[in-house]
Amino acid sequence: MTTDRPAVTVGVDFGTLSGRALVVAVDDGRELGTAVHPYAHGVVDGALPGGDRPLPPDWALQIPQDWRDVLRSAVPEALRAAGARPEDVVAIGADFTACTVLPTTADGTPLSELPAFADRPHAYPKLWRHHAAQPEADLIVARAEESGQPWLSRYGGRISSEWQYAKALQLLREDPEVYAAADRWIEASDWIVWQLTGEESRNLCAAGYKGIHQDGRYPDDAFLASLHPDFAGFTAKLDHPLSPPGAAAGKLSARAAALTGLREGTVVAVGNVDAHVTAAAAQALDPGHMLAIMGTSTCHIMNSQELADVPGMCGAVRDGVVPGLWGYEAGQSGVGDLFAWSVRTAAPRSYDEEAGRRGITLHELLTEKAAAQPVGAHGLLALDWHSGNRSVLVDHHLSGLLVGLTLDTRPEDVYRALVEATAYGARTIVETFERSGVPVAEFTAAGGLLKNRFLMQTYSDVLNRPVNVLAADQGPALGAAIHAAVAAGAYPDLRSASAAMGRLHRAAYTPDPARAAAYDALYAGYRELHDHFGRGGSDVMHRLRALRAAAAG
Repeated sequence: MTTDRPAVTVGVDFGTLSGRALVVAVDDGRELGTAVHPYAHGVVDGALPGGDRPLPPDWALQIPQDWRDVLRSAVPEALRAAGARPEDVVAIGADFTACTVLPTTADGTPLSELPAFADRPHAYPKLWRHHAAQPEADLIVARAEESGQPWLSRYGGRISSEWQYAKALQLLREDPEVYAAADRWIEASDWIVWQLTGEESRNLCAAGYKGIHQDGRYPDDAFLASLHPDFAGFTAKLDHPLSPPGAAAGKLSARAAALTGLREGTVVAVGNVDAHVTAAAAQALDPGHMLAIMGTSTCHIMNSQELADVPGMCGAVRDGVVPGLWGYEAGQSGVGDLFAWSVRTAAPRSYDEEAGRRGITLHELLTEKAAAQPVGAHGLLALDWHSGNRSVLVDHHLSGLLVGLTLDTRPEDVYRALVEATAYGARTIVETFERSGVPVAEFTAAGGLLKNRFLMQTYSDVLNRPVNVLAADQGPALGAAIHAAVAAGAYPDLRSASAAMGRLHRAAYTPDPARAAAYDALYAGYRELHDHFGRGGSDVMHRLRALRAAAAG
């Protein structure tokens, strides 16, 4: 007697500090098994492995072998946890943080793995939060404005230091030898698919949002030459046919099958960006449904039938999230990172001891104490720019601010002020979209921060609207698995796959009218600080950063 076994897909999500694999049933999206593999090197922001020369400020690198180790470890472990066999897997999909980008040879070998370049920081992958290319981003914007580049408005009039062109220009200006050796400049999401199939592929999503690819083309050579004479041919390092979300990139190679424990010939979906695949997992593909993927940072994704110029968003790309619609992206560079900073720096030993006695974490203790306060009781306002501002100012040389400190200020006051500041930042993004003619009909949250109920209730109160939540533990990995199901032909398109395999809890949080009214007054103060320090009222943040960079040598 035989038992029918469900067809499954595997979604692999490559995050900032770890990678995770998820095995999902194709028929209804139920999660059958998962595994997480921490990166051995994490984020390289101090010095290169084995080196002692400090990296400059705002650098953040990664190690490609850490990513391969996720395939080697997490994929077979997740398969075992699911009780699934390799022959049950109809497809595998992968998503990545973006823009995480690396220089390689023509065959995809990372330059950092060549002995000649092992001690050269620019040969390593630059993580999404590598913000050292802000001068290059500023130059791109200035030249685009001067020459009237039509693509600039698609990015809200700003280009981020996190993206492909700014990082590549920094590479050229600071290490032209490594730049010349880089035959390919490739998003990590596409590189990992290259490792799986043995053939290069490029995804439309990353190219559009991180690579300034609009209306079928990249910026022309004349514009690139205006940035640097040797930059004119840069697009050749990117140029490759682009595949839409949910397409098949190829089949699993024999080498990758041996690495992952899967069958050779298994369908491999095209790579994608972590936040964008999560829209399918959260059933947030309809126009006007904004999805906030909340973790160390937050990425906001929303589809629309209309194209509009939205100041400071991170891109409007046709078919970028789902075919047939304009996909918009915005974001906040620091969210969970801010709360972690508060725990590291603001909590005294007595708090640590209390948390230990009670068997809870410092995050949980500070959340509990912060949640017990009435709105405004701490007397503080913060700007959530510790990692710069992604939207709507698109300036990663801005910095955090805390106003209202007194000798009575407690750690939980600072913690709550930072929670509220990130909610104000999200409200600024929502209002900017709506003022630009792109209405936000629903707001859904996903990501690792969902477990903090106080945080999510604060967002509902500050936004003064219901907040839905993704009803799945691994949103990006589930989204990658959904894309894989479409690539395998199990569903005709992403919408039908999302409807069957996605998970959404509607109106999980609803606003309290009294708290919402109190937050309106505080938000007005946040906007005053936001516009003063972010829109030219004072350049002190930039001056302080320049002084820090000069002191660092």
